[in-house]
Amino acid sequence: MKYYALAAAAAAVVVCAGCARQAPSGSGAGGQQGKVWNIGFSQSNLGEPWRVQMNADIKKAAEAHPELKVIFKDAQNDTATQQNQVKEFVQQGVDLIIISPKETVPLTQPVAEAMDKGIPVIVLDREVQGDKYTCFIGGDNKQIGEEAGKHVVKALGGEGQIVELKGLMTTTPGQDRHTGFVKGIQGSGIKTIFEADCRWLEPEAQKEMKSALARFDRIDAVYAHNDPSAHGAYMAAKQEGKGREKTIKFIGIDGLPNEGVKYVRDGILSATFVYPTCGPEAIDAALKILAGETVPKRIMLPTTVITKETLEAKN
Repeated sequence: MKYYALAAAAAAVVVCAGCARQAPSGSGAGGQQGKVWNIGFSQSNLGEPWRVQMNADIKKAAEAHPELKVIFKDAQNDTATQQNQVKEFVQQGVDLIIISPKETVPLTQPVAEAMDKGIPVIVLDREVQGDKYTCFIGGDNKQIGEEAGKHVVKALGGEGQIVELKGLMTTTPGQDRHTGFVKGIQGSGIKTIFEADCRWLEPEAQKEMKSALARFDRIDAVYAHNDPSAHGAYMAAKQEGKGREKTIKFIGIDGLPNEGVKYVRDGILSATFVYPTCGPEAIDAALKILAGETVPKRIMLPTTVITKETLEAKN
């Protein structure tokens, strides 16, 4: 999450008929002489390095298209603020909205209202309810969770006691990363002995891991829903001063080069799973929508696992 994005190819799953915005006659995106398309982007927060990278990727991708102007807003991890940001974009009459919601349910209505006003909406990372949006782009969190579960089963030889440090469980990524993981360890001897909602935050994960360490003498692995939480768990184990950070395997998600990948290279994490930022894909979809083209209703981006072995194989 600090801060060069790993490229990921987009795999379209379901095609949405009639979900494109019609550009003025005879124009594509920027096709009108001097036309500038205003895109409002509401980011749920900039406290997570992965989201900082998402902003950077969107900015970089948009800069290649002078006909696009992206208005960036930070909801500062506050749902009401983000609801108001979407409403402000509608009032300003932007041509398209991109949103990475803080929470699923509360952002559903503002997104639907923007669609009712004829403004297409691209939803990134966290879904809204129903189908009243133009396009959703995100990683397959159930697949990522399942792959993480399979990794833990293999790393522990099929049995062991683990801690799960969850992301915000009112979001679809948190829910799906948990559901996928449960499927991944199904049928094995892996037992979850402690779990907590850490809201994607490293300090919260560190605090919860301290509680787990105090309660359980044996912890074989930690599955964290993002790399900051995995790192927080590692730091808690190290600060305990009993050397338990050397006996516990820590697994995270995000896989940014200067964060998760670095932690793997430094021996802090056993593995991290790449979660694409969706930035380049969002701008690509926006250009097509503004040009009046039809885009997939859902674009799911693949993951890859990063371990010391995969890093050594690249060298």
